[in-house]
Amino acid sequence: MTTSWLDEFPARVAELDRAHLRRQRRVVVPDSAAEGGARLVVDGQSMLAFCSNDYLGLAQYPRLVKAACDAAQVYGVGSGSSPMVSGHSAANAALELELAAFVGLPRALYFYAGFATNISIVPALVGPGDAIFSDALNHACLIDGARLSRAQIHRFAHADLAALEHQLAQSTAARKLVMSDAVFSMDGDSADIVALLNLCERYDALLLLDDAHGFGVVGPQGRGSLAQARLSGLKFSRRILYMATLGKAAGVAGAFVAGDDALVEWLLQKTRSYTFATAAPAMLASALRASLEIIQQDDWRRAHLQRLIARLRTGLTAGLEGSGWQLSKSQTPIQPLLIGRNDEALAVMEGLLASGLWVPAIRPPTVPEGTARLRIALSAAHTEADIDQLVNALSLLAQAFRSSPVTSC
Repeated sequence: MTTSWLDEFPARVAELDRAHLRRQRRVVVPDSAAEGGARLVVDGQSMLAFCSNDYLGLAQYPRLVKAACDAAQVYGVGSGSSPMVSGHSAANAALELELAAFVGLPRALYFYAGFATNISIVPALVGPGDAIFSDALNHACLIDGARLSRAQIHRFAHADLAALEHQLAQSTAARKLVMSDAVFSMDGDSADIVALLNLCERYDALLLLDDAHGFGVVGPQGRGSLAQARLSGLKFSRRILYMATLGKAAGVAGAFVAGDDALVEWLLQKTRSYTFATAAPAMLASALRASLEIIQQDDWRRAHLQRLIARLRTGLTAGLEGSGWQLSKSQTPIQPLLIGRNDEALAVMEGLLASGLWVPAIRPPTVPEGTARLRIALSAAHTEADIDQLVNALSLLAQAFRSSPVTSC
């Protein structure tokens, strides 16, 4: 019998197991016995979840569900084709206008998914002979988009603006694209957008800003990181292309880009994931229109979220003392607890699961080697009692691991 490279996969999967890098999916449904959406039934067991990016607790909110159901009665459940053919519904068109107004930019373009947005808009903007400057901790969709563009890629150390300026000054490329997350998904810290824009102005570059984890959460009325930096509305710069996802704080699905009218028109014409993919259904666009109203009106959600963040950080600062575990300096709903080793991060996650708490362990390649962590994600759906339960459980585990640390095999 001849051998094939396909025979390698069992051993390759086994190597993932040995390195504690094999990932597992879990079957999840909302817990109908609980209010608010913070509890999920995970593989048949009710869990208090700290793993969702539903930062404002809107994913199960009745007004969004009703908006989607009402739209389904009018439009059906699918869009049928690309936006360039017949998939651009009246609901999608209205959403684009409202998104642009909400973030204070001239024009917006609505996509069916966030990853598909970044992976395609980057090659539409730059190509061979051009230069990309990318923060080392940018999300995978920006990284993959840069690779697909075939432009020259320059990575700069996370948030190292001096390194970025040096790279920009040395580049002779006619087109320069600087890419950065606004709020970094695994660390929870924020980019210095004003400083990034200043560098782009100085070196004739375009700034692509991914605000997936800031939209709805930061800025006045949750209008995002640009509004927080006072760079929207009348202070808008044509050097900024703003991108945000709509499946996190907005509670639904999809993404959008917003910016200068001519730039957005170019992306409409040249972005392959927009031209060749089926459009997002109108029922989702209708739910998002309802979500935008709630985001603007319900300041209490963001205020409650900030109180929860402060409560968690105060509790863990005391509870983890001497453990060697490090809580990152984040003031966002993303609160990473750095553990270090993959096996220890998994063991802590399992210890929390045994207590009915679901906090995912994040390991390489999602994060750098040696920085495995628990990614604690907070939501306005959580209560102060939920936070106290998590703090107590982690404090007990920290004490237990100090006494009997995990031995790597």
